[in-house]
Amino acid sequence: MSKKTNKFSASEFGKDTELQQENTFYFGQQNFKWMLIGLAFIIVGFLLMMGPDANTVDGKFDPDSWNDGIFSVRRIRIAPLFVVIGFVIEVYAILKRK
Repeated sequence: MSKKTNKFSASEFGKDTELQQENTFYFGQQNFKWMLIGLAFIIVGFLLMMGPDANTVDGKFDPDSWNDGIFSVRRIRIAPLFVVIGFVIEVYAILKRK
């Protein structure tokens, strides 16, 4: 008598589940690309915020002077906007389907 093989035999069933488990990773290449773009926006935003503090003149701390550079448009408006855009891109990258 010949042995009939069932298409759902134990050895075949194990192979199918292994293939399914390998392909269940949520993030694809596009997700990682968008994550890197968002991270770049966040890093640029924090770099734009850098600068001397309020009491620093020519790289030296001077409690008797005031540096108005801390209120520049770059540090108050543009840099936080870059950081927020970066976080929005990160949320998009996480929620985007393959």
